Amino acid sequence: MSTLTFDATASQDLLDTAQALDPLTIELRRAIHHDPELGLQLPNTQKRIVDALTGLGLDITLGESTTSVVADLDTGRPGPTVLLRGDMDALPMTEDYVSDFQSQHEDRMHACGHDAHVAMLVSAAQLLSENSDELTGKVRFMFQPGEEGFHGARYMIEEGVLDGVDRAFAIHVLSNAPNGLIMCKGGPLMASADVFQYTIEGKGGHASMPHYTVDPIPAAAASVSALSTLVSREVDASKSGVVTVAHIEAGTTNNVIPPSAFVEGTIRTLDEETRNKLRAGVERVATGTAHAHGCGCSFEIVPGYPVTVNDVEQAKAAGEVASSLLGGDNFLEMPTAVMGAEDWSYVLQKVPGSMAFMGVCPDDLPIEQAAPNHSNLMRISESKLHYGVGLYAAMAMAR
Repeated sequence: MSTLTFDATASQDLLDTAQALDPLTIELRRAIHHDPELGLQLPNTQKRIVDALTGLGLDITLGESTTSVVADLDTGRPGPTVLLRGDMDALPMTEDYVSDFQSQHEDRMHACGHDAHVAMLVSAAQLLSENSDELTGKVRFMFQPGEEGFHGARYMIEEGVLDGVDRAFAIHVLSNAPNGLIMCKGGPLMASADVFQYTIEGKGGHASMPHYTVDPIPAAAASVSALSTLVSREVDASKSGVVTVAHIEAGTTNNVIPPSAFVEGTIRTLDEETRNKLRAGVERVATGTAHAHGCGCSFEIVPGYPVTVNDVEQAKAAGEVASSLLGGDNFLEMPTAVMGAEDWSYVLQKVPGSMAFMGVCPDDLPIEQAAPNHSNLMRISESKLHYGVGLYAAMAMAR
């Protein structure tokens, strides 16, 4: 595949066109931010997307099992089908940053930038539809619910979103990265994410007479300590892995030894071999420690997203297009992957493609003071969202 290289005039024209859409991009982003929705059913967000796309000459298909939106721009000319994706869902948390468009729901917040993803992709759809004479083939716009742990991409794949797709591209914003900076790399970009849960089963009783009980709390504490050394002792130092215990629950008061203790956490890796090794290791440590303390143990792994692996050539193309469009100073080839997880991984398992990160650090904050994604104070700069609009469009034009 050869990539499109924009000359200075074409790049500026594309960015100027994208920036002219700023009022629409920002208005839609704020409307979605004000009314966040969770999971796989996002009817209000879906309606806003459909309303914004109506009249652009797109073939729009609504999801059956979810409130997804797929919109096709078919030029009628031979060429590849390029898929562009924006995820739609929010997080179940309270927003504490006050603004005119602060979440109106106490228990929901767009704390991962999906509102910006949707708005940028809608504006890219408008830009491309108005300039379709510069395209060949087909552009498919994938508006996906349920990225935050609900496997929304998998549902859309089952309903045919990847049928006929030749390559795919997505953008994810980062609130604590320099505003307008595009970041990408080939190979593993984001980690797999599995949940482990286990219950250590003992025998409850009076806290003053532990010898009549089988106390699960020391067993739970010992297992957590043992898990903290699992990665450093069993994973090749040249590879990456994270095991974090994030939830412990046991007991109800100060003078009762409980009958059980619950432990929950996450496993993150960048390759399947390490993933399988840590899954087995966590179970071995949890059950073995429980048995050593005379307790039983029920253990479960809840499989999460696989490793997000950028196609090397597609990631290189994304870097070249971003550099041509925005200038080399606005592109960074990432030296390492990040340990967050993404269900875009399901798409990249099926078709060549990539994801790029885009910095949206607020203009009034230094990087070190910016709240990261998933923070209750997370906010973004809107001043360079047209970079994302332009990059989506440029990746559709690249041949």
